[in-house]
Amino acid sequence: MNNVLREIAVFGGGCFWCTEAVFLRLRGVLRVQSGYCGGHVDNPSYEQVCEKNTGHIEVVKIEFNPQEISFDDLLTVFFETHDPTTPDRQGNDVGPQYASAIFFQNPEQEAVARLHIERLQEHLASPVVTRLLPKAQFWPAEAYHDNYFERNPNQPYCAFVVSEKVNKFMKRFPDKLKAS
Repeated sequence: MNNVLREIAVFGGGCFWCTEAVFLRLRGVLRVQSGYCGGHVDNPSYEQVCEKNTGHIEVVKIEFNPQEISFDDLLTVFFETHDPTTPDRQGNDVGPQYASAIFFQNPEQEAVARLHIERLQEHLASPVVTRLLPKAQFWPAEAYHDNYFERNPNQPYCAFVVSEKVNKFMKRFPDKLKAS
């Protein structure tokens, strides 16, 4: 496994439980970790971020094999599984921590993301509000957030919100799913 190419993508697409659950199922994704990015508080807690004054966005850090999936393909899934036209909101989750954001890790990711957003905007009536931000300190979320949906499928938010998003993703991208 050490010979596997690895790159990093960092996306904020609303609640990280939803985003993590989607990307964990994607072929070519090696690891997904929930966390916080873009704020001014070192090592923030979930409670601090939920107070909406740390500047952090809930994100997932995706480790992927670019020989199996491209950054552009990750962006396609990202944009298809959240609403990039609602500022600081995904469904009933409202606040700056739920912003749509791409923290590009290098100039190539920035260029691909800009082009992807331009192409996407051509097909949407509302403006894309996804923030395109440079690489920033990633702070891992507390361990209880790891693989949250898989461990808590009957928790009400998971049962009604996360499962719906995961099911939509699986129907939309059956060719991109990991083998079960």
